[in-house]
Amino acid sequence: MPVLCSSCVDKRAVLKRPKTGHSLCKDCFFWAFEEEVHQTIVAAELFKHGETVGIAASGGKDSTVLAHVMKLLNERYNYGLTLMLLSVDEGITGYRDDSLETVKRNQQQYELPLKIVSYEELYGWTMDAIVRQVGLKNNCTFCGVFRRQALDRGAIMLKVDKICTGHNADDVAETVLMNVLRGDIARLRAVPPSPQPARATGSSRAASRLKYAYEKEIVLYAYFKKTFLKDLESVRPSSIMDVIHSGENLSVRADVKMPTQGTCARCGYISSQPLCKSCVLLEGLNRGLPKLGIGKHHRL
Repeated sequence: MPVLCSSCVDKRAVLKRPKTGHSLCKDCFFWAFEEEVHQTIVAAELFKHGETVGIAASGGKDSTVLAHVMKLLNERYNYGLTLMLLSVDEGITGYRDDSLETVKRNQQQYELPLKIVSYEELYGWTMDAIVRQVGLKNNCTFCGVFRRQALDRGAIMLKVDKICTGHNADDVAETVLMNVLRGDIARLRAVPPSPQPARATGSSRAASRLKYAYEKEIVLYAYFKKTFLKDLESVRPSSIMDVIHSGENLSVRADVKMPTQGTCARCGYISSQPLCKSCVLLEGLNRGLPKLGIGKHHRL
């Protein structure tokens, strides 16, 4: 006998939600998913009427769903936001080319302005060129550091007030666990439920709007209209959400000295060191010493 939707008790259920245990039909799932994103936005007071918000768009499932839901909710609840798509071209032949085509299709579908910033434009290097210098072992360090800064620089170009990212609950839970295992208090505190204070560069990074959305639900949402965490979830379906809330509720004693944020002496980007990580890595690349900025011990 088919399981009926526990919400409308009329249509056949298409999935059982891990964090609530509710079996929902397609339409009720759409509504529940969208309303949870809306409640996250409202509860944390993430946006103000009239603000310009950049949506980080990679062409993947998370950012595509984020763009769709943000446009839908902006119209449904009259947020009064001006939405724009912001994409980063890392310069990876055969990979980013295809995903950027998806971003361009999203732009046409949602009728939103699109800005694409490239590593070559910002740093004078593509990821293909960086890989030729550093090899495959350390290239993720360069890509991650450059990408984070590229989003903020793109936001300055677009003059947006906030940046929305499509990181989902699985991503956030993995980040919390990694920071707990490393004992990295500063980074734990940098995964907030609300927008961070304005950066030195003029924009602020909003916490992910899909922060409490399971990856599998994002896939299903898109379809219909990582190992430790997965093992935990098979025993306790709410484990991913439990990890996220635990990270949010961690507190630091008053006598613990936290690193202070300053600005990079070279590019003006936020940094707790005299030079930001991007400038250190770029210096190494430009001097033909690509490993100069990798690891704890580096000197310029």
